[in-house]
Amino acid sequence: MTSKLKVGIIGLGGIARTHVPGWQASDHAEIVAGADINAAVFPEWRETHGVDNLTTDPTVLINDPEIDIIDICTPNMYHRDQAVAALGAGKHVICEKPLAPTPDDIREMIAARDRSGKLLMTAQHFRFRGISQAVKKEIDTGALGDVYHARSWQLRRNGIPIRPGFILKEHSGGGPTIDIGVHILDLTLWLMGPPRPVAVTGVARAALAHHEGAFAVWGMVPVPQEMDVEDFAAAFVRFDNGATLILEVSWLLHHNVVGEDSRVWLYGTEGGCEWPKGEFLSTNYGTRQLHNSTLQLTKDTMEPHALECVEFARAVAQGLPSPVPAEHSLYVQTILDGIYRSQALGREVEVSV
Repeated sequence: MTSKLKVGIIGLGGIARTHVPGWQASDHAEIVAGADINAAVFPEWRETHGVDNLTTDPTVLINDPEIDIIDICTPNMYHRDQAVAALGAGKHVICEKPLAPTPDDIREMIAARDRSGKLLMTAQHFRFRGISQAVKKEIDTGALGDVYHARSWQLRRNGIPIRPGFILKEHSGGGPTIDIGVHILDLTLWLMGPPRPVAVTGVARAALAHHEGAFAVWGMVPVPQEMDVEDFAAAFVRFDNGATLILEVSWLLHHNVVGEDSRVWLYGTEGGCEWPKGEFLSTNYGTRQLHNSTLQLTKDTMEPHALECVEFARAVAQGLPSPVPAEHSLYVQTILDGIYRSQALGREVEVSV
């Protein structure tokens, strides 16, 4: 390859800044342009990141023949249209999670990908943590046997992001279910196979957000009363192979945690494991002995948000498959959408991918 792939970032807010070190570290790509509706961020991007080609119109990047990769870091409700347009313009696309708010949106994105012949990847950074890679490798050796049940949660205590892009449904499409639930669910399904979901029983409610005096620990600011998404969700999921999953997510739960508590338990016929501890459990039935072992790891060499960009650029440059296939995101969003539908109907709902 004689020159680096040219990257244009749409949405220059907080999450985009976590991608920048990855593009800067990549042997295959470099940032050449950015777009954001807020031009006030442009001076920082020129001075700090050396990006001079900046615009308030994302279509300028999408239609620029010099750009090879579009990195979408906008609020959830804008992902589908921007990704479909970028793929239609012949760009490879990496898009922040969730890939889109609904399964039908993702199906449209997959169809656009197939028409274009380009790569489409969801930025699911949990997969790129060293412990995640190590646990997945161990599971793939057969250490757990057939995984028949999983438990996972991602919980915060007063850790609610109060920006409109998160708490207003017109921008986000939902609350913690598709903000942080998407992370732990994607990781859980990836470690499980992933199996195909067939039914969801779920609840999604604003249990604490509208409590008088509700606040976010980030800045110690009050929760805006115009917030119209849930702050808590839980679900029971059934899969086509008979496996089951219990999922819990919240921004505001009265839970004994500083920051965020993210965990996955997998239970199989030959053993179990816990992430992110990396502990594996098994039983020797012949000697009636219980065995516990913990994976030994070195520190991550690169922050996962950055590494996902490095790996996407490498996949594009070397003609490899997408590191996080859109089909996996369809499984994830089918379940999350099922939670909302189950809440609305008050019963289990069938889901289909």
